[in-house]
Amino acid sequence: MFFERPESGERAILVHLEMRDEAQQEDQREFKELVLSAGADPVELLIVRRQQPNARYFVGSGKVEEIRQAVVANEAEVVLFNHALTPTQERNLESVFQCRVLDRTGLILDIFAQRARTYEGKLQVELAQLEHVSTRLIRGWTHLERQKGGIGLRGPGETQLETDRRLLRVRLKTIGRKLEKVRKQRDQGRQARKRAEISTVSLAGYTNAGKSTLFNRLTQASVYVQDQLFATLDPTMRRLEIEGLGPIVLADTVGFIRHLPHKLVEAFRATLQEAAEATLLLHIVDAADENRDDNIEQVNDVLREIKADDVPSLLVYNKIDLMDGTQGRLDRDDQGVPQRVWVSAQTGAGVDLLLEAICERLAGEMVNEELRLSASEGRLRAKFYQQGAVLDESIGEQGEFILQIRMSRQDYDRILGRKPAPVDNW
Repeated sequence: MFFERPESGERAILVHLEMRDEAQQEDQREFKELVLSAGADPVELLIVRRQQPNARYFVGSGKVEEIRQAVVANEAEVVLFNHALTPTQERNLESVFQCRVLDRTGLILDIFAQRARTYEGKLQVELAQLEHVSTRLIRGWTHLERQKGGIGLRGPGETQLETDRRLLRVRLKTIGRKLEKVRKQRDQGRQARKRAEISTVSLAGYTNAGKSTLFNRLTQASVYVQDQLFATLDPTMRRLEIEGLGPIVLADTVGFIRHLPHKLVEAFRATLQEAAEATLLLHIVDAADENRDDNIEQVNDVLREIKADDVPSLLVYNKIDLMDGTQGRLDRDDQGVPQRVWVSAQTGAGVDLLLEAICERLAGEMVNEELRLSASEGRLRAKFYQQGAVLDESIGEQGEFILQIRMSRQDYDRILGRKPAPVDNW
């Protein structure tokens, strides 16, 4: 990866700023989980209260000195801020602390760098890292901003910083071309599924809401599951047979987080496009999280950014096993359309209701009919069996097949082409 990581957890000082503006406020508990997910060893948390950030150091000069003393006392190797810092602020703070300073965006990028496993995922992470670090290059090259002059060295030339920036631009273009190829391949896959009329159901939601556990429960897959933020980075897709509906493709995607860095949204657009072009979105919510309503809104913000907010969605409240007295249930609106499902991916409670809700939302209008097919229409009869739509079959007095079917109106019209007469017309 772009950044080399130490073999053991680095001792880290955590800095959290509390401001009056709730729109800029970050979650302190979530910050600690991010730090642990990154593999750091948090040794001290300092809370700063300000009305607005300081332009030079982000925090006041008095607090800068307090942080510096904490770095010396704890022999810390890195200072982590739960907020976005400007390149200038990072540079000023590093010159005071004499150790690395990382903001919230850099911390999330580091976690993504650890989680990426596929070729596409590594490309996307490297792209986001390079775009982030390109504005901070001067920090590492201040001693080389001017090359030494001398005999044979005077005249037009390129400083080390300029050389590095040029190489970065070349690398960014190369990654961009490779990711464009990946996007086209994904588009081809989606078009193939559309031609085959196979619906795609994408799991979306706040990080650590239990998406991968639910994905494994539904598909019997073995996707990596861990109680940490961004355990899943690379998208996984599996074919799933749903009774009464037929095959669908289920996609597990990267989790969202409040104030998800825009660079990550851009870099992972190829992956997130699976959510934007899904037939149905399963918005997975940690029902036991006290901030679940706020988390839902944060996910909706990202969905709007990737233009997936108009995709039909179904709220899935997960982890009901952590809530006393809560059972699996299916909530419907006034028209009887499924809107919310309460499940436990860990125990399996309510999963049957979830499959029922997916079937209803994808099928739309369901056809329940008894049809008669002549002996010469055996090929048509076979198509109904291939769809798993035949509930019962008997033979009529004239040797015709009498089928009791249940399937979506869309599949019904596609298979028949013409509509056989219902039984009561015979």
